[in-house]
Amino acid sequence: MPETITNVLDKVNSPEDLKKLEMGDLYKLSNEMRELIIKKVNTIGGHFGPNLGIVEATIALHYVFNSPVDKFVFDVSHQCYPHKILTGRKDGYTNPDNYFKYTGYTAPEETRHDLFKIGHTSTSVSLATGLAKGRDLLGGKENVVAVIGDGSLTGGEALEGLNNAATLNSNIIIIVNDNDMSIAENQGGICNLLTELRENNGVVKDNFFKALGFEYHYIADGHNIENLIETFSKVKDTDHPVLIHMHTIKGKGFEPAVVNKEPFHWILPGTLDRLNDAPAPQKESYESITKDYILNKAEAGEPIIAMSAATPGVFGWNKEFRDKLGLHYIDVGIAEQHAVGMASGIAKRGGKPVLAFMSSFVQRTYDQLSQDMALNNAPVTMLIFWGGISNADATHLCTFDIPLISNIPNIVYLAPTCKEEYVRMLDWSVNQTEHPVAIRVPYEITYSGENDTTDYSILNKYKTEEKGEKVAIVALGDFLGKGRDVKALLKEKTGINATLINPRFITGIDKDMLEGLKSNHSVVITLENGELDGGFGEKITRFYGDSSMKVLNFGSYKEFTDRTSMEELYNRYHLTNELIVQDIRSLL
Repeated sequence: MPETITNVLDKVNSPEDLKKLEMGDLYKLSNEMRELIIKKVNTIGGHFGPNLGIVEATIALHYVFNSPVDKFVFDVSHQCYPHKILTGRKDGYTNPDNYFKYTGYTAPEETRHDLFKIGHTSTSVSLATGLAKGRDLLGGKENVVAVIGDGSLTGGEALEGLNNAATLNSNIIIIVNDNDMSIAENQGGICNLLTELRENNGVVKDNFFKALGFEYHYIADGHNIENLIETFSKVKDTDHPVLIHMHTIKGKGFEPAVVNKEPFHWILPGTLDRLNDAPAPQKESYESITKDYILNKAEAGEPIIAMSAATPGVFGWNKEFRDKLGLHYIDVGIAEQHAVGMASGIAKRGGKPVLAFMSSFVQRTYDQLSQDMALNNAPVTMLIFWGGISNADATHLCTFDIPLISNIPNIVYLAPTCKEEYVRMLDWSVNQTEHPVAIRVPYEITYSGENDTTDYSILNKYKTEEKGEKVAIVALGDFLGKGRDVKALLKEKTGINATLINPRFITGIDKDMLEGLKSNHSVVITLENGELDGGFGEKITRFYGDSSMKVLNFGSYKEFTDRTSMEELYNRYHLTNELIVQDIRSLL
């Protein structure tokens, strides 16, 4: 890739420096910033298209407003890379040695220019409304600006925020960055509303935003810095709610990302270097197994429907798959709560919804899981992907789904350990009508080599993988392999041949099996790839609470970690095989 030339950016170390630049230099600056973003994201991975599409708007915001006195809230904050470059953190983009120095999202610990840690969607308007109300209570005068885009208006909280922001009767400025995309294609009536406004240059008879009570402005070219500055200057220091609707191009500055927006929303390291490579052979995965299963059911005429809340790529549900399914697929937009409610309605009417979530995003659905789905025993199949301890950013941790889901009555939460169990569980869940069922899909595919004939309608029956004595290892889901390794190391170090148990059910305990362990075991350990507090292992500990059985639970602590290495986390949580065996020996 060409060497980055940063002549203008060399002069810009803070937003104040922007205000000294001529218009021509502002455009040069936008080009330099794009080069930096392209180079960095291709090197370490991250959000690509969203950041390329908001460069000029970010320059104009900082040119007109006075951050950090004026407050900016970036929705999802995956559009904050240009903002970071302009607010004292450009060394994280100009110097490859500092590429990991700053998080990919807004972070108050990095600068006063960031108010919130934000990684989930549709929250900026609510947060900004709160900032504005707090300012009014304290007699402040600063501008409060919320930037929302990438389909985030489809989220319920965004609409709730707009509903209240419109009646503030004081300064709040909401910028709708309309790039005609979500993560995948934009969906629903909100999308149609924005399309109509774009096609009519912001002038329509029934303007939703005006109807709510906003002063409305439309910017046809969200990359024209002069127009952006003019509009932002016009609304600065307003005394009433304002909404600016600007049309931008997601991926601007990198043509493949403009032409094919979905795969360039977020990219892996080296993606741009492999654009001309032949596609790698597709290996079997849980994603491919799921796709094949759903397609086969749909082609057989069954009322199955695959459902996503704007993130089909997480599950490998590419456009080809979606097009093949036709009416058997729906993307509800960034609306996880609605997805659960809608799936529950489909299931009650006799349909077979298969609803997929990334673990981090299922957090948004708690009330609907409890009320709409579980309380009504709607037989929804819910697939939870990427659940487990990881080195992710604090905003996208996937360690909390077990405590969240498994403690709601009526839900059956399953943890397969291999392809054979997964296929059996999926088929049982789709065809049964008694329970809402969630399946925690492992990340890496493994095989048992044996056909699973388990009747999962007999709830909470654990499977003894290997019989032993003295120590029982209850290893949940994708930690069964770790359980085997711990068993082998324990035998090597102590001569103890431990029992290895595959519980399969997260939501309940096998009382008969656990009671039976008392006869020739003195220690039970549990292994789970997630948070211990409220998790699976505590159920086992509670069962043995009035007995002499000693129990050790291994999993993650109740904490937000932030890009912490797996090595550090496994040592902190005593999840290395050596530390687990050491703890068992100490207890013995």
